[in-house]
Amino acid sequence: MFKRIVFVVIALSVFSGYSQNQKFKVVLDAGHGGKDYGAVYHGNIEKNIALKTVLRVGAILEKDPQIDVVYTRKTDVFIELQQRANIANKSKGSIFVSMHCNANKNQAASGNETYVMGITRNASNLEVAKNENEVVTLETDYKIKYDGFDPNSPESVIGISILQEEHLDQSIELAGRVQEFFTKKTDNKNRGVKQAGFLVLRQITMPRVLVEMGFVSNKEEGEFLNSEEGQEKLAEAIAGAIMDYKNEFFSPSNNDNKEEDKQEVIVKETPKKEIPVKTPEKMVDKGIVFKIQISASTKKLDTTPSNFKGLSPISVEPAGSLYKYFYASEKSYDEIKQKLEIAKQKGYSTAFIVAYKDGIKISVTDAIK
Repeated sequence: MFKRIVFVVIALSVFSGYSQNQKFKVVLDAGHGGKDYGAVYHGNIEKNIALKTVLRVGAILEKDPQIDVVYTRKTDVFIELQQRANIANKSKGSIFVSMHCNANKNQAASGNETYVMGITRNASNLEVAKNENEVVTLETDYKIKYDGFDPNSPESVIGISILQEEHLDQSIELAGRVQEFFTKKTDNKNRGVKQAGFLVLRQITMPRVLVEMGFVSNKEEGEFLNSEEGQEKLAEAIAGAIMDYKNEFFSPSNNDNKEEDKQEVIVKETPKKEIPVKTPEKMVDKGIVFKIQISASTKKLDTTPSNFKGLSPISVEPAGSLYKYFYASEKSYDEIKQKLEIAKQKGYSTAFIVAYKDGIKISVTDAIK
């Protein structure tokens, strides 16, 4: 009888959560293609650079047996923006990465930047979004398909709103890693993580970023982007960022089998004892602590259970213009996984585990070790 109880506990652990029974699926989107050349300067063509670099990124990622790669295009073909979103959503990807090259009338402009979906009135961000969104004019009936969208109107770009704020923070996490790895792999200027309204991102239901790898309008940087050496360095940076993101947010579940002995001991000692809820205040700054990040928002909310579907305790951390909201605080990884399931049952389907050591955020993998 006891063995049956232990088996049920282990089975629930192995099969709970999104990433425990599925691979980490990366949707790679090579910007432009076919009749849409993108930016063209000094003989450097954006659509070709984007495709070649995407294929290099995919080749690196496909060496990892825990990663599946989905491409919106693998050849020089024209794919409508809506179709790119359809491909991503149908594949049920874990993340979406769209890769592009930047351009500016000021040909001295240089550097790389990564965008997340958002509303902005910043003139340079609006210009980048306008340039990338102009592809819709090559589509039939684009004003009908995109609700009267006009790529030449700043109001249209500003009007593209975030459909789901719950993916924003994870998108920022991914974008930050892309910029970090660009700095490690290239000498190009780091222009940071930014927000703007991109049609290709607006209907994608997963963490998603748009990467501007550099300026084809800058003669020197354009040569780098168009070279095999440059594309390989960029691919290594983007693939490295993706794997770093995956290792923090998806790898811990792969340790479930290693945790079985610990779970069995817990069942022997307290087979039916309910785990008491600990408050974040008692755990902060003391050793390893795990929490569940349930959302990130531009709105500051009171941490009362009624604002978070009855979940308690809730803590909040400011992060730039955002507020990150966390549920629970546990020293045991097994216990926090149980809390993750509770959060998902309450409707926070994209909730994930984060870890701290002495109050400083660290990767979950390192925390488990």
